[in-house]
Amino acid sequence: MANGADGTRRLVIKVTAGSDAPERCSQAFTVAAVAAASGVEVSLWLTGESAWFALPGRAAEFELPHAAPLPELIAGIQAAGRITLCTQCAARRDITEADVLDGIRIAGAQVFVAEATALGTQALVY
Repeated sequence: MANGADGTRRLVIKVTAGSDAPERCSQAFTVAAVAAASGVEVSLWLTGESAWFALPGRAAEFELPHAAPLPELIAGIQAAGRITLCTQCAARRDITEADVLDGIRIAGAQVFVAEATALGTQALVY
């Protein structure tokens, strides 16, 4: 992964799947958590069905054999990175800023594009 002008390595991950595609969903959260633990600046975007994991208790309901629990992965990502819920995805599900877990922001496509195209940034979509 290339470094930005300031030497920072950045990774933007958009997860589009939730319980509807559990392996893809888990892979996105796992990669984000591992990257954050490795010192990479991580920004994880919750879109589509993954939007539900911005709500308290929803990640604890997710189960996938041989996968790390989502609440633990979310905690790891939040400790060293940022989680963002897509504005439109939130609106379609009647999710507001008052509903989401502490530390999760709601932002739109222009913020995603700015993050994903920043110098030294690698973007992944799951």
